[in-house]
Amino acid sequence: QSNLISMSCKTCIIVGNGGILANKSLGQRIDQFDVVVRYLNEAPVKGFEKDVGSKTTMRITYPEGAIQKIERYEAQSLFVLSAFKALDFNWLRHMVFNQAGKSTDGFWKSVARRVPREPSDMRILNPYFIQEASFKLIGLPYNNGQMDSYIYVFQNIPTLGTVAITMALHNCDEVAVAGFGYNMSTPHAPLHYYEKIRMSAIKESWTHNISKEKEFLVKLVKAGVIQDWTNGICGAGC
Repeated sequence: QSNLISMSCKTCIIVGNGGILANKSLGQRIDQFDVVVRYLNEAPVKGFEKDVGSKTTMRITYPEGAIQKIERYEAQSLFVLSAFKALDFNWLRHMVFNQAGKSTDGFWKSVARRVPREPSDMRILNPYFIQEASFKLIGLPYNNGQMDSYIYVFQNIPTLGTVAITMALHNCDEVAVAGFGYNMSTPHAPLHYYEKIRMSAIKESWTHNISKEKEFLVKLVKAGVIQDWTNGICGAGC
């Protein structure tokens, strides 16, 4: 990954998991970017290369969102932890030393017991990007700087998609996104590109303020700061 640092002009794309990616045949164009960032979920690449590409430079996640099926990890990519709480760091320590033990206790859902990566292929995302995305860019409530994911009521935790975009804006010369945005006016459309769950299944998030995030992302697209290849952020309104 050291060659990324020396590039004079880095092009980056953040690939979301939205159903809007399906049947767009963007895979080849996605793979042409210097840096391809994916995040969260069990969103597979294998079998969906035509639409989502085959290249993964890094996958940003937290313990509850990390891929649990070993075979679904890409052959080569950086594993980047976006930590929101102390328990996340303890989990990563156990993953680095390949010690599952009690590292999976205390989370709100089941978490990965093993990450098939060498320590040299693991990173911790600078918490500054999370803080900047939440408080400076989106304008979520500060709550004395606390961002514990169990304090649902404050809705001051940004989605990993927005965190990834914030990170890219600091490190890349050109930033694009694909697979972002949910169109609630099409309840029968697929929610994700890799499964048959429909848009109607999405519920109001307790931890994220989706409407405020969308306002921020629309501003980025309209100002030409980022390119939205699947036009899911503001549709025909941009």
